[in-house]
Amino acid sequence: MRNTALYFTAPRRVEQRTEPCPAPGPGQVRVRTLISAISPGTEMLIYRGQMPQALAADETLEALAGALAYPLKYGYAVAGRVTDLGAGVDAAWQGRLVFAFQPHQTCFVASVESLLPVPEGVPPERAAFLPNMETAVNFLLDGAPRIGEKAAVLGQGVVGLLTTALLAQFPLTALVVYDRYPLRRETARRLGATAALDPAAPDALEAAREALGARDLYDGADLTYEVSGNPQALELALELTGFAGRVVIGSWYGTKRAPLDLGGRFHRSRIRLLASQVSTLAPEHTGRWSKARRLSVAWDMLRAFPAEELITHRFPFAQAAEAYRLLDERPEEAIQVIFTYA
Repeated sequence: MRNTALYFTAPRRVEQRTEPCPAPGPGQVRVRTLISAISPGTEMLIYRGQMPQALAADETLEALAGALAYPLKYGYAVAGRVTDLGAGVDAAWQGRLVFAFQPHQTCFVASVESLLPVPEGVPPERAAFLPNMETAVNFLLDGAPRIGEKAAVLGQGVVGLLTTALLAQFPLTALVVYDRYPLRRETARRLGATAALDPAAPDALEAAREALGARDLYDGADLTYEVSGNPQALELALELTGFAGRVVIGSWYGTKRAPLDLGGRFHRSRIRLLASQVSTLAPEHTGRWSKARRLSVAWDMLRAFPAEELITHRFPFAQAAEAYRLLDERPEEAIQVIFTYA
């Protein structure tokens, strides 16, 4: 059986390569892909050649153990159906709809331990949002929003919108978001943001401070999330955050640097910067939380939230190059882009 896989081969170049899709071995199954979702933050860094190439792609995932270097087979949001079983695999796996942290490809072989059965009532398109929903859940665990707080989210891509949707379930005083693109700002308002602002507007900072009810220079958001992927936004996050506030940095900037002014208001404001990354759990949570518990919560959120409504474009897998050009050249048109497989 043959597999067609997507490879990033150079900056702004992708190609599809045909390779074997072997028979499953003991404890393994073969899966036919139905849907895979592009993660625009991470994948666009790879597409543009802005990833640190000495770093491992993801040491916690079986399918992404190699280095971030071209040629690179990448991706981590696949929904598919089990077609073949290896020796020792329970027959209940046959035909099962599963989620896998696998690159974009038409089929693959994986151990059953690395697969996640998709819960009843969650369609494949929604299941493909699992990594981003788990990331949003992790952001809330790390940021720990509290009743009556004022929150801000910088960046309303897929992860930013999911974070906004989860925060909107809390009894916050204000939930202010920033994004450059009208489509995303309007979506954020629909999901519960109390104000959605353009960071390029001349009065962007003043409008946000007004929406947050800031009374003086040291007042502002209690909790700010920087998830735009733009290192320049981190300075704005600090300016929005009030005395003793928390800034959760969910963005991965790759090789891009984040210039910060830490000499004035930041120092006196006792603002805390928190890095949040989904491949691990913060040590303060591990007494009560495990990755399995966090994943279970992410599935629960997907049962309740129709994430597939965030899909703006569906590309046949053969047209993958067009999908990446869209995200690179016309990002204002897109939120979630997925590949469909015949």
